[in-house]
Amino acid sequence: MTRIAIIGSGTMGKGIAYVAALNGFSVAIYDINTESLSLAENYIQQELIKSEQRGYISREDINKSLERITFYSDLKSAVQDCDIAIEAVLEIMDVKIEVFQKLDELCPPGAILATNTSTMSPTEIGAQTSRPDKVIAMHFFNPVHKMKLIEIVRGLDTSKETVQFVKNLGAKMKKETVEVNEFPGFITSRMNCLIGNEAMNMLLEGVASAEDIDKAVNLGLNHPMGPLALADLVGLDTRLRNMEYLHQTLGEKYRPCPLLKKYVKAGKLGVKTGSGFFNYK
Repeated sequence: MTRIAIIGSGTMGKGIAYVAALNGFSVAIYDINTESLSLAENYIQQELIKSEQRGYISREDINKSLERITFYSDLKSAVQDCDIAIEAVLEIMDVKIEVFQKLDELCPPGAILATNTSTMSPTEIGAQTSRPDKVIAMHFFNPVHKMKLIEIVRGLDTSKETVQFVKNLGAKMKKETVEVNEFPGFITSRMNCLIGNEAMNMLLEGVASAEDIDKAVNLGLNHPMGPLALADLVGLDTRLRNMEYLHQTLGEKYRPCPLLKKYVKAGKLGVKTGSGFFNYK
């Protein structure tokens, strides 16, 4: 059984843990915050129950999935026997590098180190470790159990063996994968950030209401979710960090909309705070 350690039990970490355990992997999920771990455990239990109620899985599947997951507040214990560690922490390069340096020290020598980043460089992250050939980006999408894609992003030194291992892992999780040669924003984040930022600029300019902008994109362009609702789901603070990184690396067209900055300063971060471009309270 492949052993997966997940670093961070927030939205993405708990989603990856849920999908991995349901598909037969042994999962260790780590977070420095024990309250976050408790919330993740409750989330996974509730999602499994919902899946059973909808007829997708059985009670036996629930029990086996829960048996495969262990929760840790000690990093060394979580990663000491893993085959792959998947980092799902904040989109801040310094934070990610610090995590990867610890993983490099604590994980088995043959373990692959993957980042769930949506924009940042696995080459830069891997260069801070002694195993850049085993460092790769696995960009999952939110909500993980519903979204079919994983972007696999190879850094400059990522080996073919590492890429193939991660592709096989994605297939066993019942996901489709695309292979991307590293460039800021990869494929999907570059597109989403541009579309979302333009929607925010139109809202700022008074072109239309948030509801009508999203409705137009839903029905006119056949997107399953409007760009403003999607930004709320991702988290406006996360979207702002992504935009700032892309603005820094790719230039002026990625300058964050002033309205996005204003919402983040006001603490209106989207779904997770109950208020963003739409009200969720």
